[in-house]
Amino acid sequence: MYLDIDKPMVKPKLLTYRQNVPDPSILSNFARTELPRDRVMLGIGLRLAAMIMLAIMFVFVKLASENSVHVVESLFWRQLAGLPAVALWLWWNDDFASVRTNRPGTHALRMALGLSAMYLNFLAMTLLPFAQATTIGFATPIFATLFAAILLGEPTGRYRFGAVGLGFIGVVIVMRPSGEIVLSSSLIALTGAIITAAVSIQLRRMSRTESTGAIVFWFSLFSLLPLGVGMLFYSGSHIPLVWIYLFGLSVAGAIAQILLTSAMRHAPVAVILTMDYSSLIWAILFGILIFGDAADVGVWIGAPIIISAGLLIAWREHYLAQQRIKNG
Repeated sequence: MYLDIDKPMVKPKLLTYRQNVPDPSILSNFARTELPRDRVMLGIGLRLAAMIMLAIMFVFVKLASENSVHVVESLFWRQLAGLPAVALWLWWNDDFASVRTNRPGTHALRMALGLSAMYLNFLAMTLLPFAQATTIGFATPIFATLFAAILLGEPTGRYRFGAVGLGFIGVVIVMRPSGEIVLSSSLIALTGAIITAAVSIQLRRMSRTESTGAIVFWFSLFSLLPLGVGMLFYSGSHIPLVWIYLFGLSVAGAIAQILLTSAMRHAPVAVILTMDYSSLIWAILFGILIFGDAADVGVWIGAPIIISAGLLIAWREHYLAQQRIKNG
């Protein structure tokens, strides 16, 4: 989830995929937002629907993987379906002019980071139980807060540093280094969360000169280049059922992207980003019903800790934004 954080939102913004993890640094631009209650409820509903579609997408990713589909191929079809969705949204909002850029190198770097994060997140979902992979992904805003303090010099007080420490404790509990789950798989999920946090910092810098439309469009387009090369090595022939899986993950991902974007039109970010934690419900449910993966004790203990840390960071960011407005 990425937005232009340097100026208020005037038009609907496009979102890239991932992880469906709140980035609390973007809350301040929406502190002044006053929206009718019915629109807020619509925004919440759209965000919750997006979490369902993302969970469905990962179900298809995992099913495809169990039928010998490489993660690179799943990513290719996901991004190929995402590009028309981005183009449709730009056309709908008459915003194609915003994709012009004079910084192709910056977009290439964003593509490299974003694609790496997506690869690791997809891979983690194929290696770990649904609930565990989802919970570790919730660590993204924790790392984003840490990176913002180190790389951007953003002031980070005791509340947010305390939340970072609390989140780390939750991550260690979920990963359970001495437990039954192979540690390397958990580290893949954690690395995906770390790189996703790095992407949020990169996007924060890019938003100073690039429109959201340009960031999303060029990421979708540029990512197809290395994925297209990868398809020469990792694609293969599939039975009809596997093609249904690939079609399902592509469509579910594209619908999720549109829902994520639409939600931003109707409700303040501070309200709807907390809805992202609902994805754990679907991860647990689908994990049990489809894959027979019941959430273990580490998830039940660690998830509330990580979610509490993320909510504390979001609350603190929102509180500080309100204070800045109050003080002029």
